[in-house]
Amino acid sequence: MRVEGVLFDCDGVLVDSEPITNGVLTAMLNELGLGFTLEQTMRTFMGKALRDELDIIERLSGRRLPPDWYAGFAARRDAALAREVKAVPGVDGVLDALDTGGVPFAVASGADRAKMRLTLGTTGLLGRFETEQARLVALARAAGAGADGPFPPPVPGSRLFGADMVERAKPAPDVYLLAARGLGLDPARCVVIEDTPTGTAAGVAAGAAVLGYCAHADPRALLAAGAAAVFDDMRQLAALIAS
Repeated sequence: MRVEGVLFDCDGVLVDSEPITNGVLTAMLNELGLGFTLEQTMRTFMGKALRDELDIIERLSGRRLPPDWYAGFAARRDAALAREVKAVPGVDGVLDALDTGGVPFAVASGADRAKMRLTLGTTGLLGRFETEQARLVALARAAGAGADGPFPPPVPGSRLFGADMVERAKPAPDVYLLAARGLGLDPARCVVIEDTPTGTAAGVAAGAAVLGYCAHADPRALLAAGAAAVFDDMRQLAALIAS
């Protein structure tokens, strides 16, 4: 298959954020008395929208979460990401190779675009996916939230597609379908780069071929979810896409 576009997940694929985010979550779960390790937290929650998993935390802890618990998590997470997040090693070279080859790419995340702008901005990758003008337009739209309905349309000049733009989160294919449409491509002619079974299932459901990045994931789980191949070094990706 000739690849016409590449759709990247963000957390764990473009930015090495999963240990940071899940470290904050582990601390907060343990404050509830759950005694989770980082490995348990990543196995249970990685790749999922935590906002949709709060009932699981309540069942595990046997108590109702305070109304501001998620907001507190988001604030602590964002502060930790702003201090610590780095780009996944080798990802700049992958993006350079795609640019050189004229292959369009986008990011399609289970997170919202505000979080992506934080992590991609901190790592210096944001300009690869969004122009400054597009960012200003998107922020102006956000300030007038509601004018475009609950799910704002893509902004010209932006290749950021997030959970705040679709009705259903991963493993539903919505965000990948939206990203392919934003690039003007058939998702069946795209490759999705994912690092979780949940995201892999979303890419497969969108009709794309999925390559599973397993630096922090069990490669068997990615293959079981439908990944066509797995790799553990981002510097391998350009050759995999070209093969």
